[in-house]
Amino acid sequence: MIRKLAKILSIWVAMLCLAGSEPGPAIGTGQGSVDAFASGSGLSFIRPAGAASRIKDIASLQAGRDNQLIGYGLVVGLQGTGDGLRNSPFTEQSLRAMLQNLGISTEGGASRVNNVAAVIVTANLPPFASLGSRIDVTVSSLGDATSLRGGTLVMTSMSGADGQIYAVAQGSVIVSAINAQGDAATLQQGTATAGRLPGGAIIEREIPAKFKQVDGLVYQLRNPDFTTAVGMADVINAFSEARYGTAIAEARDSTSVAVRKPPRADLARLTAELEGLVVETDTPARVVVNERTGTIVIGNDVRVSKVAVSHGTLTVQINETPTVVQPLPFSDGVTAVEPLTDITAGVDGGQVAIIDGPDLRTLVAGLNSIGVTPDGIIAILQGIKSAGALHAELVLQ
Repeated sequence: MIRKLAKILSIWVAMLCLAGSEPGPAIGTGQGSVDAFASGSGLSFIRPAGAASRIKDIASLQAGRDNQLIGYGLVVGLQGTGDGLRNSPFTEQSLRAMLQNLGISTEGGASRVNNVAAVIVTANLPPFASLGSRIDVTVSSLGDATSLRGGTLVMTSMSGADGQIYAVAQGSVIVSAINAQGDAATLQQGTATAGRLPGGAIIEREIPAKFKQVDGLVYQLRNPDFTTAVGMADVINAFSEARYGTAIAEARDSTSVAVRKPPRADLARLTAELEGLVVETDTPARVVVNERTGTIVIGNDVRVSKVAVSHGTLTVQINETPTVVQPLPFSDGVTAVEPLTDITAGVDGGQVAIIDGPDLRTLVAGLNSIGVTPDGIIAILQGIKSAGALHAELVLQ
């Protein structure tokens, strides 16, 4: 009996060890591991390929897109930081037109105000927006105003691409930037000539939407990829076969996935059920380089063939130490300055390292072993790409 229990116990322990040794993320968690391995070089990891994400996070409905609105208006109540009417004649024309619409005659008088600024008003009209709901508005100076802080946007109509008015904006402008100027110093933080009006526009016209009258849905991937599109269609079909007994999804291309509405199914409820499904996403191997900021982002699937890399920086240092030369006594000479220049040149680095990137961690460790700055690593990556050893797309920003 004891031997039999010991044998069962050993089998159970072996099964636990095998189960614990299987790699891979937990299904349904939607979390991808992000690993940092920079060592001061500016290199970073992005989310690994095969990360689980919900459909609502990787795709959007074709029928549920935003619409852009634009308008022209005036911001009043500024503390002497408005447009100069001589330099911005359109501001004076707009001010006169507004006053005339309010029944105030301005003929024959010259305006000398400096507390008014002409602005462009922009906003995004969300899908399925209803009458009376509010949206956020952004205002940007059009003239030579120095700050919009403390101003109030006068009633401004906002139109769409078809010329129809869809919203009306009005309210106090919120500016988070600081702009202070004195006789001998100037302090500026952020942009004071742009601001926001949270909930500053009221929707006056609805965009015709017939969501429940269509026979299906079209999802558009935010990052086009054939593998992700096909995987998304397979996940939707597996759910629909279990729920409705039929397949309803088809991947049209790398961007769009079409979903057919099953009979006797409510489209809104079907959309809510589908957007929570978890899909294994995939991305192409890509290296993104921003030369302005020295930022390097390397994708998880980037591979590098074995290659030897040497990087050295030529440093030239110039020192100016001029000396003063005095003339001899009782002579007609004058005091003069004799220039003395010392130029030295040297090479930093220059060591040779072998880089072989079968996985992301090995690749980053090989680049960091050279001990160069991010600018140097950018040059190395460009050289590896030119040599044909970088098996990824190199994106320069």
